Amino acid sequence: MSERSSWAVVFGGPSPEHEISILTGLQSERVLTRAGESVIPLYWSPTGAWFVVPSGTEARDYLEGAPSGSRPVEIRLGADPGLFVKGRMRSERLDIDAALSCLHGGIGEGGGFAGLFALLGVPATGSSLYASALGMDKLAFGAVMVAAGVPSLERAPLDAVSEPAFDGPYIVKPRFGGSSIGIEIVDDLAAARVLLRTSTHLRAGAVVEPFRSDLVDLNISFRTAPTLEVSDLERPLRGTEGGVYSYAEKYLAGQAGEQAGLATAPRELPAQVPAEVTTLSGDLARRVAAVTRLTGVVRVDLLYNPTTLDLYVNEVNSVPGAMALYLWAPKHGAGEILLDALVEARDAGVPTVASGFGSGAALRAAGGISGKLVGLEGPRG
Repeated sequence: MSERSSWAVVFGGPSPEHEISILTGLQSERVLTRAGESVIPLYWSPTGAWFVVPSGTEARDYLEGAPSGSRPVEIRLGADPGLFVKGRMRSERLDIDAALSCLHGGIGEGGGFAGLFALLGVPATGSSLYASALGMDKLAFGAVMVAAGVPSLERAPLDAVSEPAFDGPYIVKPRFGGSSIGIEIVDDLAAARVLLRTSTHLRAGAVVEPFRSDLVDLNISFRTAPTLEVSDLERPLRGTEGGVYSYAEKYLAGQAGEQAGLATAPRELPAQVPAEVTTLSGDLARRVAAVTRLTGVVRVDLLYNPTTLDLYVNEVNSVPGAMALYLWAPKHGAGEILLDALVEARDAGVPTVASGFGSGAALRAAGGISGKLVGLEGPRG
């Protein structure tokens, strides 16, 4: 199977998490290569350009853009869609069985990549366009959890007129985003609205949640192939008690090197919690999988009260940092996790939607379009 398959690893993308995506992509490329797989590293630059990059590049090679030796890739849509490597005389089609999405945040994780690769006819991990968009929208995801009866904290949109149904202090978060970037703690609604006007991270929208200093973070992953399964439970260790698990703690802490801040960030693994909390965490992760229809390898972020043993689903990451491989290490090797996700995507194929419903009946019955515009000119003076 692996000898006949060619996998793409896609990373970068126009996103605030561009650099972390590069780290995840380079790690994933090495994992698959060391497992004997044929890998095409595909880099999506912040400006939108695509490149096939040399195998085995390092993080520092991307400090000034695509590394030396990269080859531009042309994205073609239409009757003969696909990815083509530009050459001097002609372009060569990239034959890809499935693509592993290592795109964090932005339109990559938010559904844009899923939609693009569906149009290109290339199966890809990272869930469907619809599920990806749900995971990236904190307000919509929270509402779906409430509707499904999954325990979660209250969450409300932050704007200039709406009043949350709960009192401060608040956590203010970008509505669309997959990391801790732009998250702040404020005492009251007035301070939250100041952030809304001044923070570049909140321009696309924001949400507020009650800040609960009694809660700690727990993380668990689920994967949907070959069957639905959950990983070990971890407790990330914050640098400041009662604060927010920050971007720096999540991605920049730990040892130097390609694993810094991802596999070696301070944590308890497995989390030192009562057995019933571990069991409930797995149950909640499975419920999130069922409700959201997210596929591949997904991380679910939980909040936990050590005194009452209450658990809440906080957020979901359809493309987790380092692909959550460290959470699976006690159960499965990294190569197995990534290969299973790629095979799942390859075998599922590209999602299609039936078109032309009605067989022309609506077009034949429509008559003249001009007649349908009568009365739409607006009020007359």
